Amino acid sequence: MMLRGAVTTGMISGVGDVFVMKMYYSQHGDYEMNNHIVEFEPDRRIGWEPEAGRGHPDLVDNPDHARWGHRWSFQLTPDGPDSTIVTEIYDCSRAPADERAGMDNGRVWIDSMARTLERLDTLCTEAGL
Repeated sequence: MMLRGAVTTGMISGVGDVFVMKMYYSQHGDYEMNNHIVEFEPDRRIGWEPEAGRGHPDLVDNPDHARWGHRWSFQLTPDGPDSTIVTEIYDCSRAPADERAGMDNGRVWIDSMARTLERLDTLCTEAGL
């Protein structure tokens, strides 16, 4: 698992906010990602564009390449009084062609996204949400 935890602890309030996450990848070691909020509708949708942060080789080797334009988002759809359907979306259509090819147009993330949604379901179920 690449995600190691939050650096930023404040609440997101809208487009333009940035939250920072601690990450680990065997080829990069420990690093951070600065995530720029680009979509925000409270209780319905949040989307962010990652940017290489402290310790990430893209920031050191090529600062102009620190933000590719790829986007992660969660869409929340009410499904009755006590449930919500959560859809995770990854859009790499704005990323450079070589990056899209290297991640098979985002398909490399499918298993990780499924595990994220399973963990979210478990956490919400255990918390009685």
